[in-house]
Amino acid sequence: MKALLLGGISPTATSAEAFDKGDSESLFHDVLPLFENKDFVLCNLECAVTEEEKGIEKYGPCLKAPLGTAPLLKALGVTHAGLSNNHVFDFGKKGLADTRKALEAVGIAYTGVGENAEDARRDLIIEKNGEKIAVVAVCEHEYSYALPDREGCRGFDMIDSLRDVREAKKNADRVIVLYHGGKEYSAYPSPRLLKVCRAMAEEGADVILCQHSHTIGCYEEYKGCHIVYGQGNFHFVEPSFMHPTPLTAGWDHGMAVTYDTLTDEISFDFVTTDLPGIRLAQGDLLASLKKGFEERNASLLDGSWKKGWDAFVEAVAPEYLARLSEAFQKQETLREYNIVGHYLDCEAHHDVLAALFQTANQTNEK
Repeated sequence: MKALLLGGISPTATSAEAFDKGDSESLFHDVLPLFENKDFVLCNLECAVTEEEKGIEKYGPCLKAPLGTAPLLKALGVTHAGLSNNHVFDFGKKGLADTRKALEAVGIAYTGVGENAEDARRDLIIEKNGEKIAVVAVCEHEYSYALPDREGCRGFDMIDSLRDVREAKKNADRVIVLYHGGKEYSAYPSPRLLKVCRAMAEEGADVILCQHSHTIGCYEEYKGCHIVYGQGNFHFVEPSFMHPTPLTAGWDHGMAVTYDTLTDEISFDFVTTDLPGIRLAQGDLLASLKKGFEERNASLLDGSWKKGWDAFVEAVAPEYLARLSEAFQKQETLREYNIVGHYLDCEAHHDVLAALFQTANQTNEK
């Protein structure tokens, strides 16, 4: 089968009206041909599709899309959606129910959510022309994950998720993992993320797409598995989210992945923001994106990716240290104090903390 695998789609104030009106031309420009002649198109829907107004308590924005989003995605050719991410539960149970209803109404199958933690562990199975593809959609622990007695997303687990990939491979020709994790804005994986993805590859995954970093990362083929450590945004245009810093410069760019499940061939198309939509990167921009991507890919081979991760941690250290300092002041508010729990709960934040607060064991006997 020919598949198109897309990163985060989240209508914003800049693009919501066009989504609601079904204005695919202004939203996708010359990207539209990518959707043609595909047996299935799988996207990461990184928001709730709802009219609910009350968002949940969290750090970061609560994201939602207009009800016209689902019909537009269907018209584009999207056949399946991954919902295991840190935003689909932004408007609580009502928002998640509305999202599922909206997708069901237009015939877009979805995966990565369930009535409870165990129910959410169900894989998506796509069958056509005698092929069976399993999609395992998981997210790191950042507000939306299901609990034993509450609906939500399929949370990643170091034991259960590896078992799930292994079992999926027993019953499918190919296994595609959507991993919503990794540190925002980091173009390099953390040591933990690298180990996790390679472990899933060893258990039988054929494609692993990390989709949370909002920037294009790097790619490797490891033991026959295609691993993308950061697919970048697909359609997430929001100027107010942008900050004039080197860390967030990648927000405007992403990669659409084309994958042939029969031949195992994979290719990448680079997209960039063109308000209120996106278009294919061209000219000097395309050359620059490709060059950076290839250099980061090479760093996975020679081990220099670790320097990239360390440099990223150094760059974000002041923000982390400031927030932790505020949290432990006597005059802290409950919200400021709760940032500690958030940092400890979420794997990506914990990766940064582990790098910042190393024990003496790291240097003993050196």
